[in-house]
Amino acid sequence: MTESECSDAPQADPAVSVVGPGDGEMIVLGTTRMRVLEDGSHTGHRLAIAESVLAPHTQGPPQHRHARHDEGFYILSGTVRFTVGEEDHDATTGTLVIVPPGTPHTFANRTDQPAVMLSTFTPDSYVQYFRDLQEALADGRPPTPQAHVDAMSHYATEPATDFD
Repeated sequence: MTESECSDAPQADPAVSVVGPGDGEMIVLGTTRMRVLEDGSHTGHRLAIAESVLAPHTQGPPQHRHARHDEGFYILSGTVRFTVGEEDHDATTGTLVIVPPGTPHTFANRTDQPAVMLSTFTPDSYVQYFRDLQEALADGRPPTPQAHVDAMSHYATEPATDFD
């Protein structure tokens, strides 16, 4: 059997994605700046990755649940408060938070310093939520809880109203 006939033989060179420090799609959501590093187009739509900078005293979205995707958050700098149901977790630099489908959650930067986090979305479809939200806020108004809810509803995500 030749190497090309082996099932575990390397296939044609896959397209490698390299995103430099100044590259990536920028999404602005009020006081949050999100840089999309991978929108799923290089991962078969299995994974998307974004870097977010939360300005001091940035409120996040209303507490919500995703039905179809996992989210991961790795804190690169600062402190981000994650609220999961009725529990608060202050995630500091080097902390990883994984939120599986169905888990109520939100996050905010309640400190006087910016916070930076790397987020993952599996599968990738939730990146479009951020694009939609940015478009809804194009007139410069801040993101309201209702704007978040309206955009989320298109991505199998709903508010966790039992924890308001």
